[in-house]
Amino acid sequence: MAVESVCPSCGAVTKGQDGPVHRYLESSPGCWAAYGEVLAREYSNFAYARNHRLTVDAYALQHPGSPSPQTISSAAVHLASLCQILEHGLAFQSTTEFMQKFAQHKSSFDWLEPPTDMGTITVMNVLAAESGEDHLKQVEAWAEAIWAAWHQHHDQINNWINQYG
Repeated sequence: MAVESVCPSCGAVTKGQDGPVHRYLESSPGCWAAYGEVLAREYSNFAYARNHRLTVDAYALQHPGSPSPQTISSAAVHLASLCQILEHGLAFQSTTEFMQKFAQHKSSFDWLEPPTDMGTITVMNVLAAESGEDHLKQVEAWAEAIWAAWHQHHDQINNWINQYG
């Protein structure tokens, strides 16, 4: 009988395993490994790569960790990225430059209490995609669900974008 593990942040059920995790995002080793598989797919096959920015933002925000200078700026920058893409229509090509400029103000950001409900879409849904098209749809749905989950902070994120973006 295989041992299962539940990610403490997103609730994804994975094969129980030992292994590395991110140094400040909170996840189980199995969830972190699944994210690595998704990234490998996106880096190795262009059909999966188009929504890569959303993949990174969604994973980071679904696994925000505990308050620290790194997690505060991480959440702020990833939330601002999702806001710019999903709410303001910023093109993916322009997002990296925006994020670099925005992150220069990381000492100005405050801890935003993460939502208690991050939704039901996780990296495991993306990993289960059987085609590039399905992968892209799963990533879009995941990112939209994560942005919606953080709804209580949308005004703050828009204020920071107006001030520092």
